[in-house]
Amino acid sequence: MKLPTLFIPHGGGPCFFMDPNGGPADPMWQPMQAYLAGLIDSLPERPRAILLVSGHWEESQVTVHTGARPDLLYDYDGFPEHTYRLRWDAPGAPDLARRARALIEAAGFPVGTEADRGWDHGVFVPMKVAVPGADIPLAQLSLRADLDPQAHIAIGRALAPLRDEGVLIVGSGMSFHNLRERGPHVTARADAWDAALTDAVTDPDPARRAERVAAWDTLPHARFAHPREEHLLPLMVALGAGGDDPAHRDFAGRALGWAVSAYRFG
Repeated sequence: MKLPTLFIPHGGGPCFFMDPNGGPADPMWQPMQAYLAGLIDSLPERPRAILLVSGHWEESQVTVHTGARPDLLYDYDGFPEHTYRLRWDAPGAPDLARRARALIEAAGFPVGTEADRGWDHGVFVPMKVAVPGADIPLAQLSLRADLDPQAHIAIGRALAPLRDEGVLIVGSGMSFHNLRERGPHVTARADAWDAALTDAVTDPDPARRAERVAAWDTLPHARFAHPREEHLLPLMVALGAGGDDPAHRDFAGRALGWAVSAYRFG
C-alpha cells in the first residue's frame, strides 16, 4: 500500500518534554503534540521504516545516515538538565539508507554517507512523540547546504518509489521559523504567510504546486517567516516525493504567536 509523505513541525527544542516528571507539555504545544502522537495511526498501514529529513542537518551534498544504532545529538541550548538525558533508541535503517542513496544517485545527484552523527532534535523530539515505542527503524537524510528548493524537490521525486515499499518519508521542520520574532505582534504577518504557503502547497495542479512552492520567497512575508530557509526545505523533499498526489494541510496550530502548519501528500 502506498504511504503518503509528510511535512511536520518539530516544535521548539524539547518543548514536549519540559516536565522532568513526564507531565503534559505547556498548553501552547499540546495541539502539536497531539497531532504528532496520532501520525502513525493516521496512515493506511504501519511503516516498515521512516526516512526523515530534518532542518537541523546540512551537508555540501545530500547525505544519508547509514548507522545501525545512532545516538542522540542534543543540539539545543538553555533547556532544563533532564532534557539532555532524553532517549529515543530506535534502530537505524542501513538498508533503507543504501536504497535511498541509490535512488538519489540514479537521479543524477552525488550522495554522501555518514554513520557516526547523532540524530538531532528535528528527529528524536517529534519521533519520540509519534513513535514512543521507538520500534520503527529510521534513516536520516541531510539537506543540501545550498538550500536550493528545486534540487530538494527533485531529490524528493527520486525517493518516491520508497512509498510503495513501506517507507514513510517525513520532512521535519517548521512552516514558520523566525526565532527573533515572537508574540502577538507577529500574528498578522504569520497568518498571511501561512495562508499563502498553504494555498501554494495545496494547489491541485502538481506542476504548478511545485513551481509555486519552489518560489516560496516571493510569497507575502516570506523572509519574515524564514530569514534562513533550512526549516522550510524539508517541505520541498516531502512535496517532491508526493508526486502528483493530492496535498492538504494536515495540522493548523499556533505557537509563539506563529501560525504553524503541517502538510500531507497522498
